[in-house]
Amino acid sequence: MKKILSFLLILFCLAACKKAVPEGNVTHVVHPEWAKNAVIYQVNVRQFSPEGTFAAVEPQLDRLAELGVDILWLMPIHPIGVEGRKGTLGSYYAVKDYCAVNPEFGTLEDFDHFLAAAHEKGFKVILDWVANHTGRDHAWTREHRDWYHLDAEGNLATQYDWTDIAHLDYVNHPEVYDAMEQQMKFWVDRGVDGFRCDVASEVPTDFWDKTFADFRAQRPGELFFLAEAETPALQVDAFDAYYAWRQMHLWYDLAAGKVNANDLADFYVSYADSVGMPAGTWAMNFVSNHDQNSWSGTNLEMFGPTLKQFTVLSFLLPGIPMLYNGDEICLSKRLQFFEKDPIDWSRDPFEMTKLYKELIALRDLHACLWAAPWGGTMAVLPTDHPEQIFAFEREEEGDMCLAMFNFSDEVVTYKVENHLVTTDCEFTLPAHGYHIIFSVGDCFGDCDESELENED
Repeated sequence: MKKILSFLLILFCLAACKKAVPEGNVTHVVHPEWAKNAVIYQVNVRQFSPEGTFAAVEPQLDRLAELGVDILWLMPIHPIGVEGRKGTLGSYYAVKDYCAVNPEFGTLEDFDHFLAAAHEKGFKVILDWVANHTGRDHAWTREHRDWYHLDAEGNLATQYDWTDIAHLDYVNHPEVYDAMEQQMKFWVDRGVDGFRCDVASEVPTDFWDKTFADFRAQRPGELFFLAEAETPALQVDAFDAYYAWRQMHLWYDLAAGKVNANDLADFYVSYADSVGMPAGTWAMNFVSNHDQNSWSGTNLEMFGPTLKQFTVLSFLLPGIPMLYNGDEICLSKRLQFFEKDPIDWSRDPFEMTKLYKELIALRDLHACLWAAPWGGTMAVLPTDHPEQIFAFEREEEGDMCLAMFNFSDEVVTYKVENHLVTTDCEFTLPAHGYHIIFSVGDCFGDCDESELENED
């Protein structure tokens, strides 16, 4: 970082030309204050270490604390169904017993030890929760078969190509509501700090509304809930954050050259009106997750030389950033989903750990980057090279961030257009460069990421 521009010059340049990103109706959820500048870190316990256990994750808690992340999201920790199992070890999302742990990972006592160790080091821990379906040999499939969708022959129905699961029927059997809430309560009582909820939009909204209202009343101001969905109704009374799926796919298209920076600007300006997402809820901004890594590609496969740009962007936008285990070393392989395939932590060829540490430190330091209602709103700024340059600002009580990205493969000299000052607001960015300026005079970026290439 270095001091390069005064806050006064930046303010003159931006005052007349910014275009605030519209917001929809306000969410009723009261977010926990501890999460206002938090960063989520997704842990795939099976692949996190050669042992693939809770006990083997614990020694890395110090490393994660040094990285600066706050919320540890554990992929499903429950026993996996045997009937219809995919691969050798099966899918974490075919749950056989909600109130037990996968013996592959250890015992319930091992989990309790991990949870206590994580809490002692200041982490919050959220569990991946699968409320939409169970494994095909869950006890409920025998004891309460009518709780499930059945086919014409009375067999347990599957959903999509998920042949290892049985689809619960909330609509015709509301008794599932109480049963599922009790399973979740087992873990809330045990001290977990919330849930990431799988395919949340496939479950009735009123289930989440009621269940999370009960939990928040039990532990006010403590719990955090993330929806694997981009559904406005879920974000009004239930969830704190949602998956920014539309953004992710647009980022992929921008990295591939299918769209340009102007399309990105239009997306943020029109998002609230087109999607109807309530104001005050949080987008979870990410470059990868377990699905994307295993089924779509590694970060380098998906982003190539733009990877660091989008990583930086994920920390500057309104909402909450997330990284999948391995993002901090630029994980070079697609982790197998149904088999043991541990991460090799020995290499970090593009110094991604250093970048993540710097970004997390910046987010901690600058209130303008925090989540609503504590952080600044986003204002997209027009430039004289709209197809190449994307620029925006966020400001909160005098703390301002100006972010500029060159989403092209050539050097661009450009102006951030305004009606007050034009001659002095000229910048140059290298191909795939980014330039972040804060009102305190700090600068971050000005980087040419052309060295990023897919590894053999």
